[in-house]
Amino acid sequence: MITTPLTLDLVRGGAELEPVGHGSRLRLHRLPLPYRSREADAQLTMVERQPSGIHLRFRTTATVIVLRLHATRVSYRGLERARGQVDVLVDDVLVQRRPLEAGDALELDLSTGGATPRPGEDDVVTVRPLAPAEKTVEIWLPHNEQVDLVSLDSDAPLAPIDDPRPVWVHHGSSISHGSNAAAPTEIWPVVVARAAGVQLRNLGFGGSAMVDPFLARVIRDQDADLISVKLGINVVNADAMRARAFVPAVHGFLDTIREGHPDTPILVVSPIHSGIHEKTPGPGAFDPESLREGAARFVATGSASEVARGALTLEVVRDLLAGVVAARSDDPALHYLDGLSLYGADDAVAHPLPDGLHPDTETHRLIGERFAAAAFAAGAPLGR
Repeated sequence: MITTPLTLDLVRGGAELEPVGHGSRLRLHRLPLPYRSREADAQLTMVERQPSGIHLRFRTTATVIVLRLHATRVSYRGLERARGQVDVLVDDVLVQRRPLEAGDALELDLSTGGATPRPGEDDVVTVRPLAPAEKTVEIWLPHNEQVDLVSLDSDAPLAPIDDPRPVWVHHGSSISHGSNAAAPTEIWPVVVARAAGVQLRNLGFGGSAMVDPFLARVIRDQDADLISVKLGINVVNADAMRARAFVPAVHGFLDTIREGHPDTPILVVSPIHSGIHEKTPGPGAFDPESLREGAARFVATGSASEVARGALTLEVVRDLLAGVVAARSDDPALHYLDGLSLYGADDAVAHPLPDGLHPDTETHRLIGERFAAAAFAAGAPLGR
């Protein structure tokens, strides 16, 4: 078997590969070192290591490919959570979907706040048998577990591929990260990227899309042909800002991106429908009754009476984001997309959000298909 070095020309969609464990593993990161070491809190540190949108991509005649990886996941005592999956595509056709079975776990007890580490072994993903003809192979890594790459072996050489497709940089919250989707190619940004024929750099981070200035600098400094930012739900859910702070923060966010991308199309996307926060501010919290039932659902704990004093709801955020884009009418490459066109109140009846915030796999696909049509069709804001 041939061992192929793992480098960023083979591992696409990430920022860095960090040697860990005496260099025997390479830890995937979606944020560059200066930002993740200085400005990322514990939540963002955890989720930026989860390789949403990251995949291995190469040409080969190999009939057998073996990827060894070591995963780390967060689990919750008393709650069942599906494991991450590895999706293997050959010439853009899904040929294998392999759930992770091993790896480390950090088990959290939501009732006490305690955390128990549970170490585990490597996962070995074997892809066989493959036809001996030359082909493009993509191995999409789990979007919802930290992954360290250990080794990549095959019975024929693996060669990186130059990729002429436009680069789409997308920033958003846990929904953009892929929460509640079953597999890495089922999250809505990947559904969009495959339909639109673009390279995805996914900067969707669970619990962490807070209009952070440093994220604007990350986007500013990225190679990008197309940019979208989906803002608002986590600001509401964390009760992180009032309207007075939110509006200038979004203007500043866009100003920073424009420093590096003066003419690049940018699409500002408002939140999809979430009944708990449409008219009620945050903070959001786990519903205690659902935890007693062995499930996890969210509730809004704020008061609608605070809206008059600037508290944010999803309805307010959509109006404010539309107003920000309208106020920047001198920027012809800046556009607005109402998140309700991706998933609205009627969709909540047909496709309810299982936990009150995050779409399931079928709804991720619905959102992705609608976004691809609204954003990437000919004549659309990100279309070509």
